[in-house]
Amino acid sequence: MPLHYIYLILAVAAETVGTTALQASQQFTRLVPSLIVVGGYGIAFFLLSLTLRHMPVGIVYAIWSGLGIVFIAFIGLVVFGQRLDLPAILGIAMILAGILVIHLFSGASPH
Repeated sequence: MPLHYIYLILAVAAETVGTTALQASQQFTRLVPSLIVVGGYGIAFFLLSLTLRHMPVGIVYAIWSGLGIVFIAFIGLVVFGQRLDLPAILGIAMILAGILVIHLFSGASPH
């Protein structure tokens, strides 16, 4: 796997940790989760900057945000008990389909 994809995967993971901590920070009233938010997003953006050396910003952002949405929706369900209705699930499935189309068929994304 090319290194820029590893950076992108790690950026998604850092963003997911940061967003999960954002929920746990209770509007930045709890110190440790608030620090995790700042650190998670800082790491995510740094890794995104490394990814942008090899991939266009639109493609990187589509993959990063799309996967982040999917992972946060799953974490919201498992950790915070937040349920999704059918339209939300279908929308998330379409986001995943869009990421697959970009990765498998787009000439703008290096493979």
